[in-house]
Amino acid sequence: MRPPPRLTGSDVRVAVLGGHGKTGRAVCAALDDPVPLGRADWPDLASAVGGSKAAYVIAPNLHPDEPAYVDSVLRALTEAGVGLVVYHSVASPYIPAMPHHLGKAVSEDLVRRSGLDWTILQPGAYLQNLDLSGPIDLPYSPDVPFGFLDLADLGAVAALVLTEDGHVGATYELASRVATVRELASEAGVDVRQVPDPGTHPWLTAMFAYYDDHGLPVGTRVLASLLA
Repeated sequence: MRPPPRLTGSDVRVAVLGGHGKTGRAVCAALDDPVPLGRADWPDLASAVGGSKAAYVIAPNLHPDEPAYVDSVLRALTEAGVGLVVYHSVASPYIPAMPHHLGKAVSEDLVRRSGLDWTILQPGAYLQNLDLSGPIDLPYSPDVPFGFLDLADLGAVAALVLTEDGHVGATYELASRVATVRELASEAGVDVRQVPDPGTHPWLTAMFAYYDDHGLPVGTRVLASLLA
């Protein structure tokens, strides 16, 4: 695991929308002057982000209308004079079989047409989403390939694109390593088995069905080059 850099001495004040979740905490840990914002800050978001030079935007998981959410954020950032937005998307956002991925694809288009400077990050599945301390029950095949991303690596890349020049207009797909869940479980010395989909959300059911057939492969060279 790569420790996130501490950007001491940076003059870039960054608002992190969704800053209290695990993704937001990883981004904030890598920044010197983060402003973590949650949904309670929405009544006057433009004021909440005031004074920030950049914003990292994480939509709530499985938001029913992520494009509308992102559109409202972009309007507030524009009103507040925030110059740079980094949008937290997803690897392979253009998959018709996964509605929440498509919502991020539409949101990416909004970001690109916002008039703000922008960078888009497309993370793979988080390594930290797997509890490798004991047996793993998985609602899809453990033998399909994934590009897994370590949250510390995400934080390091987020800090890089938020505070250094040269990343405006870039879209980066990110993974720390490529593996199957069975390979990760074997390395940790735990068992893994495929279990039925619990049916907690139709979008998750669609995602598990896609994963079962294809996994979610993501290359590692982009992240390695950024953090070299």
